[in-house]
Formats: sequence, structure tokens, C-alpha cells
Amino acid sequence: MAGHARGSGGAAARAFDIRLIIALLFALYGVVLTAAGLLGSDEETNKAAGVNINLWAGLGMLAAAAAFALWARLRPVALPERPVGEDGEEAREGGAPGRGPAGE
Repeated sequence: MAGHARGSGGAAARAFDIRLIIALLFALYGVVLTAAGLLGSDEETNKAAGVNINLWAGLGMLAAAAAFALWARLRPVALPERPVGEDGEEAREGGAPGRGPAGE
């Protein structure tokens, strides 16, 4: 009777989920911009029409990072299940075991 295999590929897929990579980059730039906004001078604020743009952009990026991380946490990557033959081996695509993809 054929079943389905679940390998350890799920953990690897979640580790390299693009949403987590984007969240990490947003968080990194968000921290840098937030720090620049908090430590910046009044001269920089006056250049931007009185708005501390570094602070607001940094906070926005931190919020985006949190949103991406939350999205990845609530909706993890679902890998398709691979069929398993009766002998417990994963089924190969396109032919007999040990042969090329076209069964040559």
C-alpha cells in the first residue's frame, strides 16, 4: 500500500523562507534608520521640512519586518508530500528504479 513520506526538508524550507530573509533585511535597515533618526541633528530634520524622516522610515521598516515575520510564523511553508512505494522507498519520477528519468 502506498503512503507519503515526510522528510526533514520542512525545517530547511522554513529556514530559507524568503519572507524571513526579507524580514531580517527590513529589521536591519529599520534599526539603522531608527538609530539615525534618534541620534540625528535638528539640521537634518529641517532639511526634510521639519519631519524626522529617518525615524519614521525606520519605524515603518521595523513594522514591515514584524509583519513579514508574523506572516511566516502564521502561514509556514507547506511542502508537497512525496509518494512512497510499498517497500518504503520514495517513488522515483519517470521510470524504473536505478534508471534514467525516461526509464532508458
